[in-house]
Amino acid sequence: MLSRLGSARVWIPAALLAVGLGAAGWATLLNARLTTGAAPEPEPLVAQTTPLSTADLPPFASAAKGAAITRRANPKTESPLRERVEILRYTVQRGDSVFGIAKKFDLEPESVLWGNYDTLNDDPDMLQPGLDLNILPVDGVIYQWESGDSLDAVAAAFKVDPREIIDWPGNAIDPVQPEIREGAVLVVPGGKREFRQWLVPIIARGNAGVGAAFGTGGCSGDFTGGAVGSGAFIWPSANHFLSGNDYWSGHLAIDIALSTGDLVWASDSGVVVYSGWSGGGYGNMVMLDHGNGYQTLYAHLNGTTVACGQSIGQGSTVGYGGSTGNSTGAHLHFEVRSNGGFINPWFVLP
Repeated sequence: MLSRLGSARVWIPAALLAVGLGAAGWATLLNARLTTGAAPEPEPLVAQTTPLSTADLPPFASAAKGAAITRRANPKTESPLRERVEILRYTVQRGDSVFGIAKKFDLEPESVLWGNYDTLNDDPDMLQPGLDLNILPVDGVIYQWESGDSLDAVAAAFKVDPREIIDWPGNAIDPVQPEIREGAVLVVPGGKREFRQWLVPIIARGNAGVGAAFGTGGCSGDFTGGAVGSGAFIWPSANHFLSGNDYWSGHLAIDIALSTGDLVWASDSGVVVYSGWSGGGYGNMVMLDHGNGYQTLYAHLNGTTVACGQSIGQGSTVGYGGSTGNSTGAHLHFEVRSNGGFINPWFVLP
């Protein structure tokens, strides 16, 4: 029933402006009469860019003699401050990221993924130039109504009150008799759901052959010896700022700005447990096990310079900046893992 999850022009009403001559205007008119005996020709009005029709004018109720004139509601009126209710379409450009697109439309990055499950499948690395994305008007989830659905069940699945779905203007649901047709695409304001995470799993130096299952860069062997990290990390590139996604629930890494060919180095000493092409959108990737519970991962590299089982000192080159795999431009996807879990790299970088 809830299997398919997440697959403006603004016009301003013309204002009626009444202009009085004022004292200065009357003085000019009187002077003209005294001089020429006739009032000067009025200056021509500037034509409007968009011609008005009677439909564009504010509607007023007719009034009987002596009755007050009252304004009728105009369903076409839109204030420029009125929030958007429609789902927009946005074409991904080179250099875009889920994080950047979300910021552009004043959304949380999760909402970009939740609005495009069929396209991105909850994987921010699936973003590619030319992809068309749904852009929600507010943070939340897109849901396509299926036969047999109920408002209570759908609302519960996305952790909202059913009234949130009914009351959203863009859903055009009758609040008295809320009937929704099969196939209708609804916005669920404030809706949330769990992510499907697409990650290369932990590949410890003692897990012989495990990495080989995730791409041609997988290592075989038991590398229980080798360099051990200090736990004091350094930046893995000369740049110390982001060019794409920051760390958030749908992207357990930071994307560091660099150019193709820039050096990428080990953030701490360790042993190479993966080096080469990886599936899942990571492209060329290096993973280091630091022997102290930490691991770091460097993805989208143009190429790698290390081999499986090699001991690497802190600051040693492990590869070159690139845009391999699912990437809209050169950057370094940098992950830090601790005892099998993910931590925000900002917590350990100087």
